[in-house]
Amino acid sequence: METLLSLLHIENIALIDQADLSFGPGFNVLTGETGAGKSIIIDAIGAVMGERTSRDLIRSGEKSALVTALFQDLPQLPWFAENGIAPDENGELLISRKIQGDGKNICRVGGVPCTVQQLKSLGGQLIDIHGQHDGQQLLDETCHLGYLDSFGGLAQALADYQKDYDALSALRRQLASLEMDEAEKARRIDSLQFQITELERAELHAGEEEELAERKALLRSADQLMAAVEGASQALFGGDDGDGAVGLMAEAEGELSRVSALSEELGELAGVLTELRCGAEDAAERLRELRRGFDFSPQELDEVESRLDLLYRLKKKYGATTAEMLDYLERSREELERIQLAGESIAKLEKKQAKLLEGVRNKAQALSAQRKEAAQALRERIQTELRQLDMPKVRFETDFAPKAGQLGLDETGMDEVRFLMSANVGEDLKPIAKVASGGELSRIMLALKNVLAENDSIMTLIFDEVDAGISGRAAGKVAEKMSALSAGSQVLCVTHLAQIAAMADAHFSVQKEERGGRTYTDVAVLDRDGRRQELARLTGGASISAAILEGAEALLQEAEAYRAARG
Repeated sequence: METLLSLLHIENIALIDQADLSFGPGFNVLTGETGAGKSIIIDAIGAVMGERTSRDLIRSGEKSALVTALFQDLPQLPWFAENGIAPDENGELLISRKIQGDGKNICRVGGVPCTVQQLKSLGGQLIDIHGQHDGQQLLDETCHLGYLDSFGGLAQALADYQKDYDALSALRRQLASLEMDEAEKARRIDSLQFQITELERAELHAGEEEELAERKALLRSADQLMAAVEGASQALFGGDDGDGAVGLMAEAEGELSRVSALSEELGELAGVLTELRCGAEDAAERLRELRRGFDFSPQELDEVESRLDLLYRLKKKYGATTAEMLDYLERSREELERIQLAGESIAKLEKKQAKLLEGVRNKAQALSAQRKEAAQALRERIQTELRQLDMPKVRFETDFAPKAGQLGLDETGMDEVRFLMSANVGEDLKPIAKVASGGELSRIMLALKNVLAENDSIMTLIFDEVDAGISGRAAGKVAEKMSALSAGSQVLCVTHLAQIAAMADAHFSVQKEERGGRTYTDVAVLDRDGRRQELARLTGGASISAAILEGAEALLQEAEAYRAARG
């Protein structure tokens, strides 16, 4: 297979000042003393894949941390089309994430800025990280249905079922909103009828309040307005005391017109007076029209104020404006109609619900049948894997039970699913949590991950100390299984077991040391002699004897022979 994650560059992550790791295809392992920082490397990979991080990950005294990952020979992932980013012409893709002390992140994919969420979405299509917590997921029976559906490739069947189930749930909510007891129904009808009657009697129209407020201001100034109009009219037209401005201007115009032929300048002035007179006559006519339009009855101001008071009281109950109150009226009419016609609507919806429920049940039953078929295949595959992991007596089954509740359905279907096992001959099948030891749990999880990987497009798998509780012959079997898994996927593994480390195609040593009063974690790739020394340390601890070195050499030779035979 080709390499996927080929280079990892780390700066200022926890105890790591700076490190560069070049991973190859196949099986890569990292070993080192407890606390040396092996899991920090896994955390760094998780960070650049968009996993949640903390500013505490930044090395003490530094302002930021950086992780860069180079991928090669990537397939056409859905993420690339969705985000408009793709590997370069050589099939390489550089991903980086800078974690800053203020909590901000700078993420780039192929040099293009992106969000942490985008990075996480891409990371989920590139790398699958399995840690010791995965064993706890195996104990959590709520996860078992997801494992089974993943193995059976039932994602599309589940999505088809969920589409119909969601429609059924929406219809049931609609029915529930229509169904109410008769007393509540009568109370609501009375309330709506009262509100509708009150608003209809008010005969509201949009913008009415603004019109009334303008009319009120006019009415309050009526005497002052009338006096001004009368005064202006008298000034223009005159009265008993003499002519007004219009008459005087006409007289002046006539005087000049008679001599306009004798003087060009006086003729021009006569024209000016003509324009002024015409303008004054227009103004006077408008004043007459205004005076005729000023129809102020004594009781109109009281009527306007009473109407405004009614609108104020209605606004407190039905809306801040007449437009909002009219909208409330329309909604109340619609609700009243719905309630009054609820019996007919409920009957129609119940008929529709029955038909939809039948279809949902049929899809749930078909999905359940597919799951049971997948469960049989999963049992055979898991038991085969466990036999290869030195657990030949284990029985593994998938237990099905019907869903509780009125319908016996939820968004996952009609099945309650849990994995059962029996570790020894003659023992009944029981939940995994009540049967499996730590070492057995690690092997069951490895078997499950190995089986699921067959249907998974992810080509880089990372195992973080999933070999807990395993030793002896079982460790050798796990090593062989990981080696076999690496034939189709790039595998990175953090381990404390010499048998697993010996099986690797590439071996990295993680060491912690003090320099200048500070602690540093360094990573080095081991040559064959270095691997022999490290395997001896894993086997014998601090005291490495010649016999232990010989044993380490034997492990390496056995692993080399196994890999050669595997091809």
